[in-house]
Amino acid sequence: MNARHLSEIINKIIQPAKGILAADESLATITKRFESIRLEPTEENRRAYRELLFTTPGLSQYISGIILFEESLQQKTTSGLSFVQCLEQQDIVPGIKVDKGLIPLVNVENDKITQGLDGLTDRVAAYKSQGAKFAKWRAVFQVSPKPSSLAIKTNANSLGMYAAICQHHAIVPIVEPEILIDGSHTLAECAAITEEVLRSVFKALAKHNVLLEYIVLKPSMVLPGKTAVTQNSISEIAQATIGVFRRTVPAAVPSINFLSGGQSPEQATAILNAIHQLSNQPWNLSFSYGRALQDPCLKIWEGKTENNLKAQQALLKRARLNSAAMLGSYDSSQEV
Repeated sequence: MNARHLSEIINKIIQPAKGILAADESLATITKRFESIRLEPTEENRRAYRELLFTTPGLSQYISGIILFEESLQQKTTSGLSFVQCLEQQDIVPGIKVDKGLIPLVNVENDKITQGLDGLTDRVAAYKSQGAKFAKWRAVFQVSPKPSSLAIKTNANSLGMYAAICQHHAIVPIVEPEILIDGSHTLAECAAITEEVLRSVFKALAKHNVLLEYIVLKPSMVLPGKTAVTQNSISEIAQATIGVFRRTVPAAVPSINFLSGGQSPEQATAILNAIHQLSNQPWNLSFSYGRALQDPCLKIWEGKTENNLKAQQALLKRARLNSAAMLGSYDSSQEV
């Protein structure tokens, strides 16, 4: 393990008022996104869209790292520059999604586990040689119904193994335990499951000798289910989120970069802002949003080159607003 190299990467990712753009959609996911704008999901359209995102003028003012999908790691801009080189020229750190998606947990109803540990050591080494500096592994947990203890432990152990492999290769691991927003669960029920999951995850990280100083935690905010009778206020969500994290996340973790998890762009930004208006916390509190940054951009783009500039401006606006939220200075009037 090269601690100095890991420290250098962490320091580049954790910059004041900057976050991470998640652009690591699988082929199945980006196909769904393109279907929403009636665009054929060809390889060239995928490449063109990623180039649109990665070449947005001024993006590095608010974005310190971008998570790529395996396909994007090998693609180039129309000028022949690799996407990795394109990002590095802007002082944006390139990362890579390394998990292979979800599969059902055998003999356990409703629960899923993340696959991808087979061959991960070789893949991480290959990704590093292609320029990736950090990686991401996503585990998923539902609240309604409650996940089994087996699902929690299995996913936590996979996160621990993945993180250890990454650090061995001097790749910073993003540890992503996502609590799904689907369902009618209450804020309190989400808080209880989030706390149980995070305790299990950090126990697994310790078991696999992962150095917490060289990871990024990418968790969900504590939220009521989308169909819950009571939809709590932004302030209540922020307080519940920080309450759970102060009980479960060691101060050694340098950065918590929240995922947006199906929230609207405006809600994800507003909650991040409310979190930063609470008293000082021991971690850098940032964002690693996918849809909450990209959706306005994608809807404007529609696969048409004449819309490129306006689409990039929409992406830049969302990045800027989330940067403001990290300073606790976001206001809904800025959405206009």
